[in-house]
Amino acid sequence: MLHIAYIKDNKDQVIKGLEKRFFPDAAQTIDAVLMLDQQRRNTKAALEEVLAESNNAAKTIGLLLKAGNKQEAEVAKARTATLKEQSKELTSLLRQYEDELTQTLYNIPNVPHLTVPSGRTAEDNEVLYQYGQPPALDENALPHWELITKYDIIDFDLGNKITGAGFPVYKGKGARLQRALVNFFLDEAQQAGYTEIQPPIVVNEQSGYSTGQLPDKEGQMYEITEEKLYLIPTAEVPITNLYRDVILKEEQLPVKNAGYTPCFRREAGSWGAHVRGLNRLHQFDKVELVQIQHPDRSYSTLEEMSVYVRQLLEKLELPYRVLKLCAGDLGFTSTMTYDMEVYSGAQKRWLEVSSVSNFEAYQANRLKLRFKDNKKQTRLLHTLNGSALALPRIVAAILENNQTSNGITIPKVLRPYTGFDKIA
Repeated sequence: MLHIAYIKDNKDQVIKGLEKRFFPDAAQTIDAVLMLDQQRRNTKAALEEVLAESNNAAKTIGLLLKAGNKQEAEVAKARTATLKEQSKELTSLLRQYEDELTQTLYNIPNVPHLTVPSGRTAEDNEVLYQYGQPPALDENALPHWELITKYDIIDFDLGNKITGAGFPVYKGKGARLQRALVNFFLDEAQQAGYTEIQPPIVVNEQSGYSTGQLPDKEGQMYEITEEKLYLIPTAEVPITNLYRDVILKEEQLPVKNAGYTPCFRREAGSWGAHVRGLNRLHQFDKVELVQIQHPDRSYSTLEEMSVYVRQLLEKLELPYRVLKLCAGDLGFTSTMTYDMEVYSGAQKRWLEVSSVSNFEAYQANRLKLRFKDNKKQTRLLHTLNGSALALPRIVAAILENNQTSNGITIPKVLRPYTGFDKIA
């Protein structure tokens, strides 16, 4: 969440940034935040004054009794009782202001970076770069949802039988292709200096709040109601929460973690041809990158992570493009995001396969993730994450773009992992 000191020091910039996101009543909300903060500060000051007077009164009672001034001691005791009641009331009021301030801040998104383009929807995103050419496929080329049936490698009917729609079963070479992609992505991450993490795929409520999935995406997450736990929508949540309430040393930066997990998203309200087959699932596999970086270096790190994902797509021989998301299409916690989209030959459309984002101090403030700089001052760190990569649409593009009359050709870089060069 936004730090209150940042809001106070950059009020006009914060309001303009939120308006750029089309956040409703931005100015009124920020004014309300600042008023709540002032009420909190005033109440805290009053409480500290009462507590100080109460402590002094307690010492005075002892001295009066020792001197034999019982009557004055009784007056002091009465005053102490009054101060105790005042401190209870002020403590309750302070907690009320703190809770209200926190909940208000939880519902305010991050402020877009000044270079983020204006716009409301995905149509307003800025295309920065395009690599490769769409494949020249036969006019009878099949979309992946027909290819998987033809070659019997992924079964949606079986998944629907044992779980429900959006939970496919991968079989034979389909399962091996999945495993090959996961291992390839993890090996590449290791070579790039990322430490592999295998985190839990169930998190508690605090973890959801700490990375910003709650309260923003509560309706999209699968909840285990009795224990108030959630299936993770991305490995970003458990990996980033490893560093909750941590103070790092500057020489430990950057922290680079990568993890493979299944991911779970309800995707409520999603329907239509654009979400057929592997285009949108309730359960899918993904390798996630998380970096914790010095505030002065987070944007250069964002560029490095973007280049890294692009290189993965090039190794997979997939045509892709890079988009810079407009303010209205940014995720709730992001200040800047690059989306990578691959071209799906049979569908003749671009499919998002990765988002690489800088959150600046937004998540770190919720996490209380800090470091001591060279001046021994404690400061908030910056967090970043990126998909490297999400598997379903990568698989869809590989199947569609590499189909031939004799089967589906496997990209060369994956063959050592699959053990076969064709699905036929």
